[in-house]
Amino acid sequence: MRNVDLYFLNKEEPFKGCLLALRESILSKDLQITETQKYGMPCYCFKGKAFCYLWTDKKTQFPYILFVEGQYLNHQKLETGKRARMKIFPVDPKKDLPIRTINALLQDALLLYKNGTIPV
Repeated sequence: MRNVDLYFLNKEEPFKGCLLALRESILSKDLQITETQKYGMPCYCFKGKAFCYLWTDKKTQFPYILFVEGQYLNHQKLETGKRARMKIFPVDPKKDLPIRTINALLQDALLLYKNGTIPV
C-alpha cells in the first residue's frame, strides 16, 4: 500500500470520507492528473507539475484544497492567509460538499496549466 493511501486510511470519520470525496473529485477531472505524496500530504500533479494538495487545518482538522497557483484564482471562498502564491479552499466535513464550487475551482486551476499560463 502506498503512503498516500495510508494518509487517507489513518483519518477518522467524517474527515476520512470528506478527504476521499475530494480525492475522487480531483482525480476525475483529467486523465493526466496523477497522485503522489509531498511534504506528508497528498499532491495532485498535471503532467508532472503540482497543481493542488489536500491537507487538514492543524487546529480544526477540517480538510482543505490548497491550490499551488491560487494567485491566479478568484473566488470569495478562497483564502490567502500569509501565502503570496497559494490559496486554500476550506471544507466543513460535517456538511455537504459544495461540489459545484469545488469542480469549478479545479477546472479553473487546471485551465491555467492547459492554456500555458503555468508552463508544464
